[in-house]
Amino acid sequence: MQEGPSVVGRVGALLRALAAAEPAGAHTTALAQRAGIPRPTAHRLLVSLRGEGLTDRDEDDGAWHLGPECFLLGAAATSRHDVTPVAREVVQRIARVTQESAFFSVRRGDETVCLLREDGSFPIRSHVLHEGVRFPLGVASAGLVVLAFLGEHEREAYLAGADLGASYGEQHGPAALAERVAATRERGYAVNPGLVVPGSWGLGAAVFDAHDEPRWALSITGIEDRLAPPRQAELGELLLHEAHVLSGRIRSTTTG
Repeated sequence: MQEGPSVVGRVGALLRALAAAEPAGAHTTALAQRAGIPRPTAHRLLVSLRGEGLTDRDEDDGAWHLGPECFLLGAAATSRHDVTPVAREVVQRIARVTQESAFFSVRRGDETVCLLREDGSFPIRSHVLHEGVRFPLGVASAGLVVLAFLGEHEREAYLAGADLGASYGEQHGPAALAERVAATRERGYAVNPGLVVPGSWGLGAAVFDAHDEPRWALSITGIEDRLAPPRQAELGELLLHEAHVLSGRIRSTTTG
């Protein structure tokens, strides 16, 4: 008989749901739905976590937030895991040169999480991504390019088990996703032609660690007229160049 999710797994899912809901926070019902657990269980865990300082509740509107202990834990982990200071200059340069919104995301299990956002000077902007937003691998340009450059065994195992169509529409079904992965590998960078939010396009390039694993991604978003061909190739090459530069900087920082 298959066991259900562990308490630790449920707590992790709740904390990730809370992180995605910041800064507005979220109510118990919404968090339970996002974490895939029953509402009474979610409420009990949230209350217990508040006792440990890991969650907090706004008494005025009842919304839950990450607690102060999460900040302290994150600060303690910064020296080992935080590469955003190295990436920030690159993200700012991409936004300045392209005039589009630029992002730096990290792979976390079967998801990518946006760590940095920098808006360019072009007045029309996409709000699909901001710091803390998560998407499954294969969804949005960052998740697509990370998935595309995973090792063959891991990539094929994910494609065989992923069920993105139910949440993101038939354009993210197995056949369509496999086709986009193949195109991304051939092209070198990912293209999201408005599949998450109509009219909001994205391009992404993988950033590799010292073991040549795609652990991060640089991406930009913009309206179709700005990211479609023929400009698309120019922007894609720029992202690939900056991703190569950033990969080298991260490697030297983490292994030096």
